[in-house]
Amino acid sequence: MSKFFVSVLKAVVVVIILNLIAGFVYTRLDLTEDQRYTLSQPAVEVVQKFDSPVIVDVLLDGNIPPEFSKLKTETIQLLESFASKNSNIKYNLVDPLEDESQAQQTIAELQGLGLQPANVTVEENGKVSQELVFPWAMVNYRDNTVKVPLLKNKLGSTAEDRINNSVQQLEYAFADAFTKLSITDKKSIAVIKGNGELDDLYLADYLTTIRDYYNIGAITLDSVATSPQKVLDQLKNFDLAVVAKPTEAFTDQEKYVLDQFVVQGGKSIWLMDQVAMEMDSIYSGEGSAFALPRDLNLKDFFFQYGVRINPVLVNDMYFTQIVLATGEGNDSQYNPLPWYYNPMVFSRNNHPINTNIEAVRYQFTSPMEVLDNDYQKTVLLQSSPLSKTDGIPRQISLDILNNPPDRESYTNGDLPLAVLIEGDFVSMYKNRVKPLELQNTEEQGPENKMIVISDGDVIKNQLRNGRPLELGYDKWTNSFYGNKEFLVNCTNYLLDNTGLINIRNRKVSIPLLDVEKIVTQKTRWQLINIGIPVVLTLVFGIFFNYVRKRKFTV
Repeated sequence: MSKFFVSVLKAVVVVIILNLIAGFVYTRLDLTEDQRYTLSQPAVEVVQKFDSPVIVDVLLDGNIPPEFSKLKTETIQLLESFASKNSNIKYNLVDPLEDESQAQQTIAELQGLGLQPANVTVEENGKVSQELVFPWAMVNYRDNTVKVPLLKNKLGSTAEDRINNSVQQLEYAFADAFTKLSITDKKSIAVIKGNGELDDLYLADYLTTIRDYYNIGAITLDSVATSPQKVLDQLKNFDLAVVAKPTEAFTDQEKYVLDQFVVQGGKSIWLMDQVAMEMDSIYSGEGSAFALPRDLNLKDFFFQYGVRINPVLVNDMYFTQIVLATGEGNDSQYNPLPWYYNPMVFSRNNHPINTNIEAVRYQFTSPMEVLDNDYQKTVLLQSSPLSKTDGIPRQISLDILNNPPDRESYTNGDLPLAVLIEGDFVSMYKNRVKPLELQNTEEQGPENKMIVISDGDVIKNQLRNGRPLELGYDKWTNSFYGNKEFLVNCTNYLLDNTGLINIRNRKVSIPLLDVEKIVTQKTRWQLINIGIPVVLTLVFGIFFNYVRKRKFTV
């Protein structure tokens, strides 16, 4: 008997020693097929920069629906992986609605911070109820806080798709937040002015969002006529130029300055409207207006890099809606109606920029041709297979809402609407007469990138009472689109030298329980889970008792 106690004591000592070692040494084997518990190297490099505590408050504690419990578990496991790389990473689980007496006040305060809740329908035992969940995390470092959305909604997603999409973007979402908090040397972005581009008020949400990563300034090309070298030298101080919906033609001198900027390594995003048409023109024109071509004097510029924006309009069966008022006075009703010139553009998920994003809203866009040359070109967004082009000049009238479209005519689909161009950029003025004299010009530059988007309204946020709304939000239909995420991804990809954006390409698959089977087979599995252990225990007891009797019976 003493030997038995010695063996038990040895086992206890070994267990205690192993637990003590485990408290100081963290290790985990990732045996998942998609390696979702292994951090990407860029994410590791970002998190290792912190030399003081980073506190992450995860607002998913308390009684939450099952699908959010899975999201909570995955979030905790990810944060533990980050903590294993830097012990300064700490996390807390918070139930924001724990105090029911203060629930309404808390909800209002959280919404005031920009934390929108998810309204979840819960069905249990045949009863349906609505619950509010705040799927957010707050990352706090010193005096700064960054909000991290944990839930990734996409139009038409099932519960399983929603969780998969959310888990897939978790590592990037947190790595992005850590980047915002740790960045010290910001790159610079120039907003190009002087050719009728969008006012800053319509760029406000985009600029506010990227301000966490970059310094922002404005360059006005009007001065090119008198001081071209000064403008180019100023432009060279920026890493990226954003040209947002110009409405006036560029002079050859302005074009040459921009040419030298991109040839000498400056990144650029071009949001071009090749057709002049606005919904406001239709409303103010008693329901109709003429769509006319817009000459910006940039055809040869884009042709040099392998794209051509055609001056026609995309008509798409996958559309976003407009709202029209019917009736008069107090009897007025606002009805959402299909508008085929506002395509709803779904991503093909073929690049880190467009992976796992919500549909992007375009308005009066034109298709692009991708030309064959030495540059690498990636179509980031394109119209649906059920789309076509309408030539201009053309009268656009609200009367088209009364005439159902002929589906058979929508055969010329998959039209490019946003193209990434990469390569060693060559000046369009190589071996040509230059429109002006500049110092230190180049005819061929280093490897570079640019993105061309054939609609300036992609970057335009709406206003309410003169104040900018979130980019991608349509106040008339109360719908959210992926415009902001797409443009932020474009910006980060062009300026990101760490490969952080490539985390978005990771694919994970989270198997979930089948809700229908849970309902129909609930009793069966309860019996199995409860009954089998009891039966096995009885069988083992009977067998053990039988062996014991045989052994000790004289």
